[in-house]
Amino acid sequence: MTEAPRLMNYIDGAWRESAAARCLDVTNPATGEVLARTPFSPPDEVDQAAQAAARAFNEWRRVPAAQRIQYLFKLKALMEESFDDLARSITLENGKVLDDARGEMRRAIENVEVACGIPMLMMGDFSEDIARGIDEYMIRQPVGVVASICPFNFPGMIPFWYLPYAVACGNTVIIKPSERTPLTMQKVFRLFEQVGFPPGVLNLVNGGPDTVNAILDHPAVAAVTFVGSTPVARHVYARAAANGKRVQAQGGAKNPLIILPDADLEMTTSIVTDSVFGNAGQRCLAASTIITVGEAARTFKPALAEAASRRVVGFGLEPGVQMGPVITPESKARIQNLIQKGLDEGADLLVDGRNPRIPGYEGGYFLRPTVLDHVAPGSTIATTEIFGPVMGLMSVDTVDEAIQLVNSGRYGNMACLFTSSGAAARKFRYEAQAGNIGINIGVAAPMAFFPFSGWKESFFGTLHGQGKHAVEFFTQTKVVVERWLREWSRQF
Repeated sequence: MTEAPRLMNYIDGAWRESAAARCLDVTNPATGEVLARTPFSPPDEVDQAAQAAARAFNEWRRVPAAQRIQYLFKLKALMEESFDDLARSITLENGKVLDDARGEMRRAIENVEVACGIPMLMMGDFSEDIARGIDEYMIRQPVGVVASICPFNFPGMIPFWYLPYAVACGNTVIIKPSERTPLTMQKVFRLFEQVGFPPGVLNLVNGGPDTVNAILDHPAVAAVTFVGSTPVARHVYARAAANGKRVQAQGGAKNPLIILPDADLEMTTSIVTDSVFGNAGQRCLAASTIITVGEAARTFKPALAEAASRRVVGFGLEPGVQMGPVITPESKARIQNLIQKGLDEGADLLVDGRNPRIPGYEGGYFLRPTVLDHVAPGSTIATTEIFGPVMGLMSVDTVDEAIQLVNSGRYGNMACLFTSSGAAARKFRYEAQAGNIGINIGVAAPMAFFPFSGWKESFFGTLHGQGKHAVEFFTQTKVVVERWLREWSRQF
């Protein structure tokens, strides 16, 4: 057997071997096969990337915005050409089914498209004669070197919440992909090479926690983005902010879905199960707690349990498969322990997905969908981000009680309502304390031209990823108050 390749960093326009003493195996979670080895790059390699980006910034910021976006137009074309290869890479390293991987890459490309509008999105404001002969205007300028610390669950999409906006605004970039799913970014950086970005504009540094801390501490890095768990998001936010950096840190979630009795049974059942079990529940907008109101419990609970038990689990590249494995054996063990904890705390097991056997993939990290009923508010299952294919069911009598349950949680990433009532939908939209709201939608993922919002402990910062928020985050405003002592007519 050939040894799995050791991944390389991309710094100052060239691929470089890391001197890291420690590596992490990147495995296919469906088979257990080792695909590659991620080096845990030491701080001096972060410094090399940061210094290269700082040198490149002085020239890159002077490139007119209309010229900077030409690189993005070329990048979009190359991403379209490599679309299936990139999606397949996501499935191999992450485990999600191929259709989900294709959807992820489509959203990545959409962000490139939106960033191509930077010549208009970056425009400032001008006021003439704020006093006699004095004008005032505001312009936007890039912040400098920016870094993105990316998660394992969307290795192709989440870097593009940030990267195209950052470079279009005139910044230079360091990407730190998840050490568990770094292969897709290796392919993407090969495309960057083909595009011909100037050396130092885009840099890739692989690594783990020490690499992250080196980024957070480096004086040349002006801004940091992060997506991951709440404890790590809090750490990233605090440490980067203490070092004077602007930060946006997306944390964990516990996304509740409310079902009213007037919701359409077939459509709602399909959408809810897709939301809970898509990507094996490993996404920040995966539904987790399903709250039925009144008579909805009688019809929807058996329908949801049946739909969960029918879901086809297997290797994501095979046709007909609806759900793949979780990312690691440790994740599988953690999720199974949480299921048992839920049972110990009084929940009822409607569908048991623990320890399945997937023929031909006995070495994979598989779980089947699990459904727990009578989950108690405040219990472990009700309050913990499981990040796995587990549906927790609760029942209340009124929509007010349901909204109160939604708002009592410490997270605020997404909340959704299923109903035929416009009045109920408006009440929910107005009162629910979450940054992304869905009405008859199971995954309220904003389009690329809207910000990916998050409230409470799901987000640390002010400006979010994507759209106008990304443009504001990656630029700083400069206000100029201007007077000329002699009028033009007197000079000639």
